[in-house]
Amino acid sequence: MGAHEIRERLGGVSRQRAYQITSRPDFPPPVANLAQGKIWHAKDVEAWMIAHDRPLTDTRPLPR
Repeated sequence: MGAHEIRERLGGVSRQRAYQITSRPDFPPPVANLAQGKIWHAKDVEAWMIAHDRPLTDTRPLPR
């Protein structure tokens, strides 16, 4: 899951807000840092959102 997908999952937050959230020490670490940006395991991001009472606004299935 990239930053854009995280923004969608968080209800369309701004790029700046997504950066703030993904930079938090308690946010899951990215699994890779590609030329296009960092990527995270979708299940890790969703687990973080649930643990921090963030609504899961994007209801599309998580990528495997």
